[in-house]
Amino acid sequence: LLIFFLLAVAVGRAQVQQEPLAETTEGAGIAINCSHPNIKATEYIYWYRLLPGRGPTFLVNTLKESKAVVEPS
Repeated sequence: LLIFFLLAVAVGRAQVQQEPLAETTEGAGIAINCSHPNIKATEYIYWYRLLPGRGPTFLVNTLKESKAVVEPS
């Protein structure tokens, strides 16, 4: 299962640092990380999953520095 992740933040996208894609097998866990030098502690980072041939699906939003744990839906 190949999963692509998109990040939406309110500040300049050019400074976002993340892996462009992550790959895992169905049912296995995965860690996704992101950093941005100008994001404030009160701003959210949004993660979406993009499967080939489909539109983006919301995964999770999290505040800077938080460690979100999300179960698959």
